[in-house]
Amino acid sequence: MEDHWRRLGDHRAPNETRRESAVVTGAAGGIGAAVARLLAAEGVRCVVVDCDPRVVEVAEQIGGEAIVGDLTEPQTSVRAVAAAGDHLDLLILNAGVNCLDKDPATMDLHRYHAVVGVNQHAVVWGLRAGLPIMRRQGGGAIVVTASLAAVRPTPQDPIYAMTKHAVIGLVRSLSGALAKEHIRLCAVCPGLVDTPLTAPGRDRFEAAGIPMLSADAVAAAILETLRVGEPGAELVVRPGHPNTFYRPAPVP
Repeated sequence: MEDHWRRLGDHRAPNETRRESAVVTGAAGGIGAAVARLLAAEGVRCVVVDCDPRVVEVAEQIGGEAIVGDLTEPQTSVRAVAAAGDHLDLLILNAGVNCLDKDPATMDLHRYHAVVGVNQHAVVWGLRAGLPIMRRQGGGAIVVTASLAAVRPTPQDPIYAMTKHAVIGLVRSLSGALAKEHIRLCAVCPGLVDTPLTAPGRDRFEAAGIPMLSADAVAAAILETLRVGEPGAELVVRPGHPNTFYRPAPVP
């Protein structure tokens, strides 16, 4: 237990007990719901957030609390953190959407803003809402769900790749400073995951022989990163491969 508090950066004594609290975004299904189930099984009280009302069912299943709201609006993250109570140990910024438009010359601007709003801005809003309470309590752990698209070119969805590169840039740039405050900020970068987001292309992926990860496998990687990931860690998760930490090449 003492090691647990040390990893979390918590200021409490090892023998002090209270139920951990977490906020999980994008939790109506897929990776977010799987993470919430794993955390709840460990006794963590979860606030699950999504624009999809089915997030209420997830909350009922795990004994948590649901926030139905648009994560592109900063106030949704504020509501979620407030629902976590007077402490926030774990923050999982998982919400994400892909982009239907492949060519910037012809893309729909409304859809573009929606994708950037969820994948990029919502991460910032989550940090903006969660960091003050983690600082007051003396520490915490944050994992952002990025993507394999964050560390390599993704011509089939360049706008999505752009937003995930931005998220990784934020983790790389902010994690060092937060570590000094006993707040660990990490990213998990999964390959193609079998979730409602990718469901429309599932048959096409199977026909092409493209393997997919299960949401449970990615959720397990997120949970491990929450507990023991080093600040700034970028964990790459791919089907058929061991999980590996990605380290960018140094600038010559």
